Amino acid sequence: MVNGSRVERVLAPNPSPMTLEGTNTYVVFGGREAIVIDPGPTDASHLDAIVAAVARRGATISAIAVTHSHPDHAPGAAPLAARTGAPVYGHPDARFPTDRTLADGERVVAGDAELDAFEAPGHARDHLVFGLAEEGALFTGDVVIGRGTVVIAPPYGDMRAYQNTLRRLRGFESTRTLYGGHGDAIADPRAKLDEYITHREAREREILAQLQSGERTIPEIVAQIYRAVPTMLWPAAARQVLAYLIALEREGRVRERRLERAANEAESALLNPDLSRIVDAESAAVARAELGIGLTLDAIEAYALV
Repeated sequence: MVNGSRVERVLAPNPSPMTLEGTNTYVVFGGREAIVIDPGPTDASHLDAIVAAVARRGATISAIAVTHSHPDHAPGAAPLAARTGAPVYGHPDARFPTDRTLADGERVVAGDAELDAFEAPGHARDHLVFGLAEEGALFTGDVVIGRGTVVIAPPYGDMRAYQNTLRRLRGFESTRTLYGGHGDAIADPRAKLDEYITHREAREREILAQLQSGERTIPEIVAQIYRAVPTMLWPAAARQVLAYLIALEREGRVRERRLERAANEAESALLNPDLSRIVDAESAAVARAELGIGLTLDAIEAYALV
């Protein structure tokens, strides 16, 4: 159990640079019934571990709730549902099969356990956060994780939506614990959310400062403001910078100009990375989803202040 509560974590065996030690699957017990949150990848041993954890408490799985559609969180839902008969709950825009969808404020109930669903877009369009009010707990998926920050990458990631989600969660004054999709539980949620909010604001100021002296491409911005970060992580940084620039352009604060040249080898490696050089084959699907690799950045754009 986590902190002696009715929550138990089952760690999926899918460690990677994107997932830390692996995906956290949570079981919320409501007496003889249980809710599984984020059953993770389609790994038979992990599904066995989830079922075993529930059986040890003499309970059965009566609901499966998924925070978002990324391949380290959602694919295990269908086989777990087939095995247990439990319905799968997700966002109305979920990109995985659901039996029931949840609007903001709707509830998942199993025995005497009740989870409230909250719209939490930004990291993904179909992201939900689940709240266990009696324990002051929020299950944050990839909105907030136990260590480090998360990737906000177009086309499915939206920086302003993400920042609004962070501020909304910060306003939940009764929250005592954050259970992220990766890493350890967070016992000081307000401090963690303040840290996330401050970090995003500071990074945006760094980007704007780079544009103060003229046009810059995304690779040029990354090389300056992420110079202390290992270069293998620069492709993720490039997608983050793009998310900020899209937000700033929508607000009329930044303009873009397509350069009349093709990307050179270094720029192309940063903007359209070869995932086999960053992660192993098993982690490639997660990396594609996290980095928005479906959005190919063929052109080189220069950005400037308006």
